[in-house]
Amino acid sequence: MQFLVYILAYPLLWLISVLPFRIFYWFSDCVYLLVYYVIGYRRKVVRANLALALPHLSDAERKKTEKKFYQHMCDMFLEMIKTMSISAEEMEKRFHVTNIDLILDYAKKGKSVILVASHYASYEWLLTINPKIGFQGVAVYKKLANPYFDRLIRKIRSKYNTELIPTKQAIPLMAQNQREGKLSLYGLASDQSPKLDRIFHSSKFMGVEVPVHTGAEMLAKKYDLSVVLVKVKKVKRGYYEATFVSLADNPKDFEDFKITEMYLNEVEKQIYEAPEYYLWTHKRWKHKQ
Repeated sequence: MQFLVYILAYPLLWLISVLPFRIFYWFSDCVYLLVYYVIGYRRKVVRANLALALPHLSDAERKKTEKKFYQHMCDMFLEMIKTMSISAEEMEKRFHVTNIDLILDYAKKGKSVILVASHYASYEWLLTINPKIGFQGVAVYKKLANPYFDRLIRKIRSKYNTELIPTKQAIPLMAQNQREGKLSLYGLASDQSPKLDRIFHSSKFMGVEVPVHTGAEMLAKKYDLSVVLVKVKKVKRGYYEATFVSLADNPKDFEDFKITEMYLNEVEKQIYEAPEYYLWTHKRWKHKQ
């Protein structure tokens, strides 16, 4: 059954990917109407999250943010499909990196990096930076239940030669690369809720006390990896801008969880600035205290 679903869906996904951008975003508008008004995908979760994280907004303002979020979410996931056929030249115009030299300097120093990102703006197109960074880019991701779609997602996300590895393989790979002296940049999104058996620290995120992921900080200290945050900004529809921010060159010099707190603070700033571009469908605050 999983293979049948994949076989039926793949031609449609390819057709979507080759649509001219004007028609592509018209199609995204249609998907938004279906997802938001007809299906109501996770609408209760989104409203609860917005009310909890943005209590300073009025009901009308949160409703406006909610609709803008769904429009952006549809764009973003369809843009991931667009990656199947988009040219390198077109991608260069649509996803601009403002300060790639910061990453290149780490490569020149022979220092591997953990790149911490968040589910904000276009985290999918972040994978297109790999040819520019001077490292082997490694993206840590969660495997999909359907092995055929998992393979497709891996193919799409690795188009720019980024190596995708499931979460469980991250530590063995880091250990191996350290032994072999192989420079790498490891990309992790660390802003979602951790599993209950992996909770080591809680902190305020958007004003709410919640368990937080500390894996990036722990791995950085264990393998002496510099920690860099990447902040993606949506400039306009279909165009994004990424900026790198150095958090910790020598992570062992920081007290435990300090780097994690710094990361969360930066993510919060982005969300407050333009909350419609954060991924509100995740149950981020389900274990709030």
